[in-house]
Amino acid sequence: MDKMNQALEKMKMLVGMEVEDEERAAEEESSLSFMEDLNRNCALTTKQRFYGFAICLSAGLACTLLSMLVFFNPIKFGFTFTLGNLMALGSTAFLIGPQRQVTMMLDPARIYATALYLASIIIALFCALYVRNKLLTLLAIILEFSGLIWYSLSYIPFARTMVSKVFMTCFDTEF
Repeated sequence: MDKMNQALEKMKMLVGMEVEDEERAAEEESSLSFMEDLNRNCALTTKQRFYGFAICLSAGLACTLLSMLVFFNPIKFGFTFTLGNLMALGSTAFLIGPQRQVTMMLDPARIYATALYLASIIIALFCALYVRNKLLTLLAIILEFSGLIWYSLSYIPFARTMVSKVFMTCFDTEF
C-alpha cells in the first residue's frame, strides 16, 4: 500500500499537483459523502462511458424485446421486462454519472414520476417473483409501463402538461 501511495505522490508531482500530507488526505476522505465517493471511484473516460452506456442500453433493450417472446407467461414477462427497464435506466448513469442521475431523478419537478416508476418496478417484481399471480403481474406491468412513460415525459419540457390536457379533453364528460 505504501508503494502505491508513493507512486501516486510521484504522479501528482509530475502533473504539478501539490502533494498533500496524509492527515489532510484522511480528513478529506472521511468527509466525503457516499455519492461523492461513488463518483470519485467511477471516473471513466468518455469512450468508456459511451461503451458502458451502449452495452447497458443494448442489454436493457434486448431484455425488453425478448420479454415479448414470453408475453403469454406474465411471470417470466414481468421479470424480463422489469430487468430490461432497470438496465436501460442504469445506462444513463454511465453518461451523466450516478450522482447527477440521482439528483435529476429526485428533482422536485419529477420526484412523483420517479416514485411512481420505482414503486411500479418493485410491485412488478414482487408480483412476478413472490406472488406468482398472472393477473396481478400483468396489471403491475401495465402500471410499470405507464410509470415509465410518465417518468420519461418528465424530461421533456411541457410534455406531461400536454398529455394531461389531451387526456382531459378526450375524457371530458361535459357536452
